[in-house]
Amino acid sequence: MAELIQQQKLDVEVDFYGFALQDLDDTQVPLEYPEGREAGGAFLTAHEGRLDVESAGHTHTAAMTAEVWDGEPPAADDRGDWEEKAEAQLHSPSGELALWGVAAGPMDTYVHLSDTDGTWQVRVYCEGRREVARLAQEGVPEDVERYLVQFWPAAT
Repeated sequence: MAELIQQQKLDVEVDFYGFALQDLDDTQVPLEYPEGREAGGAFLTAHEGRLDVESAGHTHTAAMTAEVWDGEPPAADDRGDWEEKAEAQLHSPSGELALWGVAAGPMDTYVHLSDTDGTWQVRVYCEGRREVARLAQEGVPEDVERYLVQFWPAAT
């Protein structure tokens, strides 16, 4: 059974309905976010060195829990009222991912995966989408849209 190695609680500053998790070493990322972003497209899109996430709210602060596992974690279907769920694979040369806003660029928030280069399977869950879509029309909500992002080493 897989074991949880670490868990981080993060605030994500969403703007223009999106954000990304991008390798901290941007010299290893051919297209920096938001280049190549498909606004209004799929919930989760993988690019080399980054993951693009499409939010349901224009401008708001989302809550993210990032988990790093030593193997494939159990599904978290029963841990929330998930409205979206997707999986992807990501190569991270630095072992750290920076959060990026569409217009704001890189945030001072990082997800630590490991101390070395690696390829990761990623599962992303999201809840609170309908509510944040409504509330973001009236203001800048906080912690309404919530993400669970699970990382584990990809099979080689």
